[in-house]
Amino acid sequence: MNLKRASQLATTVLVVAVVSLLFRRSLFARGPLPVALQVAAAALMLWARVTFGGRSFHVGANPTEGGLVTKGPYRFLRHPIYAAILLFMWAGVASHGTIASLLTGIVATAAITVRIVTEEVLVAEVYPDYAEYARRTKRLVPFIF
Repeated sequence: MNLKRASQLATTVLVVAVVSLLFRRSLFARGPLPVALQVAAAALMLWARVTFGGRSFHVGANPTEGGLVTKGPYRFLRHPIYAAILLFMWAGVASHGTIASLLTGIVATAAITVRIVTEEVLVAEVYPDYAEYARRTKRLVPFIF
């Protein structure tokens, strides 16, 4: 399977997992701390989308023209949108605590992992300076991972 196909499949799996959490009422958090984490995740998502601009929103990994984005949240994270999705989703999953939501969260996390890996390979092929950016910038958690 080529990287773009793998990325498209991972996107489909991610969407199905998140919709499943929504229908099981496990996506939106309960309690002040999980809700605060979801608000922070939504703010991070908005900041990242505004910073990246409208040039990219693809089902599969597809590096776009215009150069590497390394400002805004991209100064601290290579994948702030995925970080925001994970934070939002896991705050909801953790506040509901069901086995079904936990398993769905694991599936969604695996799908995001596939997206990250495929995107990094494809972006590195288009932008040689990505390797240096990746060395100095964490993937999902600033200063940690």
